[in-house]
Amino acid sequence: MYQTITVEIRNKVATITLSREERRNAISPTMMTELLDVFKKYDDDPSVVAIVLTGAGSKVFCAGADFAESMGAATSFLDRYEGQRNFAELFKIIKGLKKPLIGRMNGHALGGGLGLACACDIVIAADDCLFGTPEINVALFPYIIMATLVRFTSTPKRLLEMMLTGERIPAKEAQMLGIVSHVVPREQLDVKVDEIAKKIANKSPAILRLGRRAFYTMRDMEYEKALEYLASMLAINTMAEDVTEGIAAFLEKREPIWKGK
Repeated sequence: MYQTITVEIRNKVATITLSREERRNAISPTMMTELLDVFKKYDDDPSVVAIVLTGAGSKVFCAGADFAESMGAATSFLDRYEGQRNFAELFKIIKGLKKPLIGRMNGHALGGGLGLACACDIVIAADDCLFGTPEINVALFPYIIMATLVRFTSTPKRLLEMMLTGERIPAKEAQMLGIVSHVVPREQLDVKVDEIAKKIANKSPAILRLGRRAFYTMRDMEYEKALEYLASMLAINTMAEDVTEGIAAFLEKREPIWKGK
């Protein structure tokens, strides 16, 4: 169905794989279109509770934009502009997902690939992965991904240094900066991803949706406004059918049967 990505659904988890290993899983215009489509498709699929994003192979998760295709001589200025708008739209769609997004870092995450990694809710990386923004080396700057990086990086000046120098950092430092959630030996990568995906897939889809949305909405609010908003969200949460089921299952010492309502 897709030319540049593959999708597998197993145990209520959809795994999206960037499948251009020969091009270091770089984001071409075709891949951009397909990512926009696949995120919308599986966000609306009731059989999917969580989504995993990864790359083909074991060397690179994603090397960012494919300059040869996105900025080729035959590409007009307007086409390039629309392509960059699509990249921004991709991050908007990811932020608005109803499903939790897990990043499986099978290899280096560079440029736009680092932006995609940081946009994931939970990021699990193999310990030999590198992270960086090398755009400056070709006289570009990571403009679009900056909006995501600055919101989830604990040390803004270290982030700026990376962007100004093009330096690549190891997974452990990316974890200290807040970009990566877990760093594991490569042979344990799939075990850790499956462990977290399984935990999420067993939760109420309705409350995962409400809670994830609340997190990203309140993040940019003033403190008192955030508290008022969250109080309203708690009231909405208590009206969900899954709350009644969850409490009943707890009291009856059984596994809940979620309706997603």
